[in-house]
Amino acid sequence: MFRVFGGTAADRTHLTRRSFLQAGALGVGGLSLGGYLRAKEQHDWQVPHVPGASVILFWMSGGPGHHETWDPKPDAVAQFRGPFGATKTAVPGVQYSELLPEQAKIADKLAVLRGVNHGSGDHTKANHWMLTGFEGPAFNVPDFMVQRRPSMGSASAKLVGAHRPGLPGYAAVPHLRGGTDNFFHYAAYLGRGYNPFNTESDPNKPGFKVRNLSLAPGHTFDRLEDRKHLLDALGTARRAADARTAADDPHARQAFELLTSREAATAFDIAAEPDKVRDAYGRHTFGQSALLARRLVEAGVPFVTVNCEPWDHHGTANRLATKPGAELLIPPFDRALAALVRDLIDRGLYQRTLVVAMGEFGRTPRMNPEGGRDHWGNVFSVLMGCGSMKMGQTVGRSTSKGEYVADRPVTPQDVTATVFRHLGIDARKVHFPDTQDRPTALVETGEPVHELFR
Repeated sequence: MFRVFGGTAADRTHLTRRSFLQAGALGVGGLSLGGYLRAKEQHDWQVPHVPGASVILFWMSGGPGHHETWDPKPDAVAQFRGPFGATKTAVPGVQYSELLPEQAKIADKLAVLRGVNHGSGDHTKANHWMLTGFEGPAFNVPDFMVQRRPSMGSASAKLVGAHRPGLPGYAAVPHLRGGTDNFFHYAAYLGRGYNPFNTESDPNKPGFKVRNLSLAPGHTFDRLEDRKHLLDALGTARRAADARTAADDPHARQAFELLTSREAATAFDIAAEPDKVRDAYGRHTFGQSALLARRLVEAGVPFVTVNCEPWDHHGTANRLATKPGAELLIPPFDRALAALVRDLIDRGLYQRTLVVAMGEFGRTPRMNPEGGRDHWGNVFSVLMGCGSMKMGQTVGRSTSKGEYVADRPVTPQDVTATVFRHLGIDARKVHFPDTQDRPTALVETGEPVHELFR
């Protein structure tokens, strides 16, 4: 078992190579060279993986319908089939929705988990469940916005860290805003230093600029450097008085590095891409966000979330119905993800990059009277794509109307364990202390989806 303790003496026995080099001395927190080497030996949570492994998560907040994406039911009656048909894919016998023609062409480079389930139709519970592996709070409880466990991205930032100095360990594009209880992308008790670096800007807009990578008016880098030296001196004094403040230091150091990093500025410079490449992804927020995600993982960011528009298409409560909602969102998503996979392959990055597309649940098999589908957690699909995994398959099967799992159920923790396995983490062996200093598992019962690994 590997334990990571934030804000205690034990936390300082877990240093990534990057943080050790950044420290520039062996005496950080009293850690000797021998202690550092012993700490490295304790990483029994590491498993073989592709060097430089990265993840791009398309987060489809609100829940895309599995009938309208990767598990169509063309032979079902209309009230279950829905308004769209199915299309053949590059994999014999496998069909996707007719709205996914580009992904259908590269289905041999993709895998679909068709038996994912957790049973909840509560956005808040399910959002937390899929992003962390653990059931979240119900929407009607007073603290429903409080995150209970760290997100996959935050845990990856803690355990893996950026592959190159001057870059974040976890980033989000274009932002993490949006409806449908989209709260749980953050670090929880790991500390705010492992929250995502949020671009807060649309890369499809002319003059795109990352808000958090620019200096406030009246500030210069010389002034910033002076302030950093002052903060370093104050930080040293504070650490001597109270060891708990040590957890703040990596966050402050990372913020300064990002602001002054040529690597970060270059990675976010989407205008450097040729028009032909930008056009291939699509000149819309989906496409340019996917392209920016590719630039970030290529530069050395190990986990990037692409936060898509809300997919809550039930035709009631001022929501779009299934047909107009799907026609609005699925075609640009289809083009963006397919272009990303092709681009990763062309650049030799697909072996080390796992692409995941999912929401918090699926939609009801039966269309409602308003022409929409309601919340449904009893079965839904998750898409995965990676050149070092076994692609060109579907794992699991739903019933003929898409109501329940018929074969090979997959849990949210199985999904998160699969993501961590790609990053070289045996998540069952990792425990973090929560706010009460109690050891909490990164994954308790989940297992990587073995069909995906050669």
